[in-house]
Amino acid sequence: MPSQVIEALETFPNPTPERDYTIRIDVPEFTCLCPKTGQPDFAVLEIEYVADELCVELKALKLYVCSYRDQGAFHEAVTNKILDDLVAATSPRFMRLTAIFNVRGGIYTTVVAEHIKDGWIARPVVTLP
Repeated sequence: MPSQVIEALETFPNPTPERDYTIRIDVPEFTCLCPKTGQPDFAVLEIEYVADELCVELKALKLYVCSYRDQGAFHEAVTNKILDDLVAATSPRFMRLTAIFNVRGGIYTTVVAEHIKDGWIARPVVTLP
C-alpha cells in the first residue's frame, strides 16, 4: 500500500455527455488515522455526481482511497480534500461527497461537501404517480 496519498485519479470519457445522469459510488471501507491519537478512523464514503466530459475510473479511485490508510486527517479536512481531488480530475457538473464516520469517543460524524459547476442547473425532480 502507498505511504503517501495518490494525487492522480484516472478518468475515462463520459459515454453519454449530452445527458445529465447520476453516478453513485459507495466506498464502505475508507480508513484514515486520527491526527490527535493515531488511532484508525473508519468511514463509508458516498459519492454522487453528474459527469460532464469525464468519469472517474473505479480501480484508480480504489487505490486513491486506500492511500489514505496511513494518513492523519480530520474528518472535515479529508472529506473536502477528496472532493477537491475528484472535482479536479473530472470537472463534473455536480458532485456530492458524504463521509459517514464510525463512532469515535461516543460521537458519530457525517461530513457532506458539494461542488456545482458554474452555470449548471439541475433539472427538476420528476415525481411519478
